[in-house]
Amino acid sequence: MTASWEKPLKSLLKTLFVVYVLFLTPLPVFAESGQKQLLIGLIPEMNVFTQMERFKPLAEYLSKKTGAEVNITILSRYGNIIERFQSEKMDGAFFGSFTGALAIQKLGVDPLARPVNLDGSSTYHGYLFVRKDSGIKKVADMKGKKMAFVEKATTAGYIFPIAYFKKNGVTNIDTFFSEYYFTGSHDAAIYAVLDKKADIGAAKHSVYDRVRRTDPRVDKELVILAESAKVPSNGLCVRKGLDRQLKEKLKKTLLTIDTDPEGRVVLQKFGAIKFIETTVADYAPVFDLAKKAGIDIRTYDYKND
Repeated sequence: MTASWEKPLKSLLKTLFVVYVLFLTPLPVFAESGQKQLLIGLIPEMNVFTQMERFKPLAEYLSKKTGAEVNITILSRYGNIIERFQSEKMDGAFFGSFTGALAIQKLGVDPLARPVNLDGSSTYHGYLFVRKDSGIKKVADMKGKKMAFVEKATTAGYIFPIAYFKKNGVTNIDTFFSEYYFTGSHDAAIYAVLDKKADIGAAKHSVYDRVRRTDPRVDKELVILAESAKVPSNGLCVRKGLDRQLKEKLKKTLLTIDTDPEGRVVLQKFGAIKFIETTVADYAPVFDLAKKAGIDIRTYDYKND
């Protein structure tokens, strides 16, 4: 015969066991992410309208697949991306290689994925170029000429050419060039040389290739004198502390987008084959290039005057 106190005790033990299991089980198993909106920043590597046209379909696709509304904002300058990332409480950004390195160093962002270009590469490199009719063949010929950089916070548009000039004996660009200035975007630097507003220009190869596909003057009138080491393509990095489940959804959606018919249409508009995983280690060539340019990322003044 069962004692009167045994049944309540068994019930209490069962309840305690359930509570124990719930306590040990990670919360994400039982709850969806509470964050329903994401703000993603874009660096101004090209014309603003071109950028929006390229990224809008991707943002809409990510919204549909993650369940969180993805909004994009284009930064006015490369040099204010770190400050705006914090002040506008952005959840992520498609950083360039150098701004990505800056954000990793200063903000502790987490790289997720980057696109594979139409040529099969997931990296880019910088070009240093001049007009064919300029008579410039080497660095010594550039003395007293006008130089068009992109921004101080770009690998291809500033860090690479500075490292290249240092390697070739130019330690002070203020006295070496008659003038130098910053165009704000890579395509603008290309057109500065095409339109004879500058004698030498620097830009990333992927933008250079996009411009050359639409403007025959690039192949006809420009010549590339040097190119940099390869660095990671603009990848999506997210803020430290972003909901883990939402972060994994973003990453999985990007890494599998090429397996989805709808995703492949988005990729075609975006100008990529697929996305691949990106890690902090992939930015090692950027840190190395900065070192060759004499730049310490921890203390570097990356803002344009």
